[in-house]
Amino acid sequence: MSDYEKNDVLQNLTLGQKTDYRSSYSPGLLQSVPRDLNRQELGIVEHQPFVGCDVWHAYEISWLNTKGKPVVALARCSVPFDTPNIIESKSFKLYLNSLNQSRFHSQQEVLQLLIKDLSATAAGAVSVELFAPDDINAFPVSKLPGACIDHLDVEIDEFDLNPSLLALETDSEKVEETLHSHLLKSNCLITNQPDWASVVVSYCGQKIDHAALLRYLISFRMHNEFHEQCIERIFMDIQAACMPEFLTVQALYTRRGGLDINPFRSSEKYGSVPFRRINRQ
Repeated sequence: MSDYEKNDVLQNLTLGQKTDYRSSYSPGLLQSVPRDLNRQELGIVEHQPFVGCDVWHAYEISWLNTKGKPVVALARCSVPFDTPNIIESKSFKLYLNSLNQSRFHSQQEVLQLLIKDLSATAAGAVSVELFAPDDINAFPVSKLPGACIDHLDVEIDEFDLNPSLLALETDSEKVEETLHSHLLKSNCLITNQPDWASVVVSYCGQKIDHAALLRYLISFRMHNEFHEQCIERIFMDIQAACMPEFLTVQALYTRRGGLDINPFRSSEKYGSVPFRRINRQ
């Protein structure tokens, strides 16, 4: 459990509370959470040793055209890592549902509203793309890169977050490798409901002990924190314990309420963030 769980900002969220759904456009439903809440604990409020973004895929978007005929779409939203706020997921869902019975002149009008409202909530420039439901190239499913470490025959006795589990291989040479695991599970900071994810770790440096990394990721199993916060914690813990020259951490969380969240953090700037989607999503 994080020290900031009882913060007033979190207590005022609609998350975990009974909520009436609105069917008319209501941007005021959107709620934000300051990124500094967990970054204070991590010691990275003033400077973050990474770049990246939080990529959202939205599967349940609909509105009415001017004749009252429904329109449906998919969306990809990218929230930069350096926006002051993250967008709270339940409020995002409620906001999207508020479009359902609202009439708009065009898809472009809806797109511009999404960009404006989400950017205002994050307090930074959020990018949004809309896709037709028949566009099979919009969210293609692919296999995660690198070696999967889930096959390792390890004994697990830590289900509470424990960064000290991370370790380097003894007398190993410098390597550049990508590893992934489907065994990341954390819990919502407010509701305690499980959040399921696959995670990709790419790095260059002294070789990380694969079994130690797997034990560490599994130790999140009873940990309560938002998706974006978990990934920044993983990045910082690996950076501190293993001191890689280069590090990237990406998580692909399974869908909840028609939304999946895919935080991406890297110690180096990317030309473009790899947009990935897997079977679990």
